[in-house]
Amino acid sequence: MTDTYSQCPKCGSKFPQPLPATESCPNCGLYFFKWQQSVRKNDIQEDPSDQQGLLEALIAPREKMDRFSFYGRIGVLLLTAVWGWFLFGYDYRTAEINESFMHNIVLPIHEAGHVLFIPFGEFLAILGGSFLQLALPFGIGVAFILKNRDNFGAAVCLWWTGASLVDLSAYIYDSLHPQMLLLGGHTGEDGPHDWIYLLDTLGQLQHAQGWGVFVHLLGGLTMLAGLGWGALVLKRQRFALE
Repeated sequence: MTDTYSQCPKCGSKFPQPLPATESCPNCGLYFFKWQQSVRKNDIQEDPSDQQGLLEALIAPREKMDRFSFYGRIGVLLLTAVWGWFLFGYDYRTAEINESFMHNIVLPIHEAGHVLFIPFGEFLAILGGSFLQLALPFGIGVAFILKNRDNFGAAVCLWWTGASLVDLSAYIYDSLHPQMLLLGGHTGEDGPHDWIYLLDTLGQLQHAQGWGVFVHLLGGLTMLAGLGWGALVLKRQRFALE
């Protein structure tokens, strides 16, 4: 921004000699430094990176997308909505979700978490299974945002995180009166049960069923948040189709 003015930026008057920014226009009275401040303020407000903010950035669509990919994503959103409805409807009190396809997805991730955290001691090795089944989809979602600028992909991963919470809720609920069959073909009364150990260590075993209900509800809300986020992104994406 210039520090002297040969012409008034408001009324267009030309001056015999350049005037400094601290002076005002002899014709219209405009103070040049105030005009400079207003221009800088407008430049900041018009900067897309500042105007968007965090929330705006998280619902921004891809710059361009072909129609086939767009309608495919609508199909994915509908599929996850229906699937999430069934997952949330499974009875967590009887671990009904363990017969679902989603459980077959998260179980290997859960078991891998135990192996990964073995070097960090018994408590973290046992917690690691539940932690990884939540952290993996959430971490993939963060990567979708930071690496691919793909908010819809991140929204689906948030839904997946919620589905993993719903899956986990049955395991937590079961720890007070274990009936769920574990991988070894026995219940928690006869062998290792992650959440009996974890909640007992934390002094919360007597509240296991309450925690199970809470995690089940949290999972449902997280799935719903993922669906809503994905819908907002697709709503905006329709204006950026090739």
